[in-house]
Formats: sequence, C-alpha cells, structure tokens
Amino acid sequence: MLGVFSGSKLRYSWRIETQHVSTSDAYELVFLDLFQRNSLSHQDIKAVVISSVVPILNDCFLELSEKFFGRNPSFVDPASQKLLPINYNPVSDVGADRIVNAVAALNIVEPPLIVVDFGTATTFDAVDHSRTYLGGAIAPGMGISTEALFLRASRLPRIEIERPEMAIGKSTVKSMQSGVYYGYIGLVDGIIERMKGELGQASVIATGGLASLISKESVHIQKIEKNLTLLGLREFYIRMFR
Repeated sequence: MLGVFSGSKLRYSWRIETQHVSTSDAYELVFLDLFQRNSLSHQDIKAVVISSVVPILNDCFLELSEKFFGRNPSFVDPASQKLLPINYNPVSDVGADRIVNAVAALNIVEPPLIVVDFGTATTFDAVDHSRTYLGGAIAPGMGISTEALFLRASRLPRIEIERPEMAIGKSTVKSMQSGVYYGYIGLVDGIIERMKGELGQASVIATGGLASLISKESVHIQKIEKNLTLLGLREFYIRMFR
C-alpha cells in the first residue's frame, strides 16, 4: 500500500502486490505509471517514509526511493522508534506495520484499543490504557485460507471471497464461501472477545482490504479506517522524521 499526502490530506492511495523477487527497476515502472496516470510529478515528493515487513526488499525500496524520488527514505523501526512504548519480546520481532497502525489508531479512538488489519495475514494488536503496545495475535488471512482449500483439497475449486446470503450453502462454491466467511467472522470476534477479556472494555478499529466485508457481520468492530497504515506513516514523518 502506498499513498501521497499534501499537508494533512491524503491525495492518492494505491494497493500494489509486493513481489519478493522484484527489483527497483520493476517497481520504478509501476510508480511511473501510477504517477503519470494521476498527473503527479515524482519531483514534487519531499519525503519518503516506509514501514517494511519484507526485509529482503529493503535495499530495493532504498534504491527505488533514491532513483525515482531523489530522496533517502526513512524506515520505521519498532526497536528504535519513540512514539509508542512496546511490551513485546523481542521488540525487534514486531512488524513495523503493526506499530504504525497502532500509532494511527491512537489518533482516532481512545485506548484501550484493538486494531485488526486484514492483510495477507490478519493481525490483532492491543494498546492498553497507558498507551503501551502489548502485542496481539496473528492469523492466516482469508486469501491464504481460501487458497489452501483449493491447493490441498483436490475437488474444491478456487473461489471469490464474498458474503454468502445463507450459511447453508446449496452448492460447493456457496458452501466454501459460507465456511470461509462465517468461519472467519467467528475467528475475528472470538479473538477480539478474548483480548477484551484481558484488556477490559476496548475500542476496536479495522483496516485492510477486507475490513468492510468482515465488519458487516462482526459484533465487535466499531470503526473502519482503510488508510490507517498511511495515516500512521504520516504521523511518524511529522513526529520523528521531519
């Protein structure tokens, strides 16, 4: 996910697939296309902030930023950042995106809070009343779950992730959609309920590509912010990197 801010306003945002074996040249072509189609000039970019959870691509992102934007990027490092106390062992194992999301969420809802990020993995992150990051839970994302069914069960097809009209599926596809969708609702609400039991009453904010779909049935998700990670990156820029 990437975005362009003008002051406090998020002007553009895009979701692109991260390829573990890609190169800065390949990403440069993607960025060039995005900027040209939106009449943006890469020369207008004044700063670049990155939260990377794919370490082998960090050098690629560094080179891309220097070549395309002419800027040395700032990487969010959970172990050295000063915006959010972290109670996790070891701190260096926490994904940068989880800390960025938590920092952004603290500007939207009052702690204690839980952030649910529906990405490749679904992460649940808890911040207590003292604004300390406590950790959370990591579960396979819905995309991974549906792909595993297709790959490991020979008679099951690849399906689209969508909300079925009924829990009792009348076809193989509908049955799979019911199992994945309603099963995932149970997973999400079950983990949130247990975390609330340890935190006390907490606000719950969701982000990620499937946040809107899951929130339709979740009894615990109260607010959706699809650009939570980008808002968190801007917060890091304002408070640490500017």
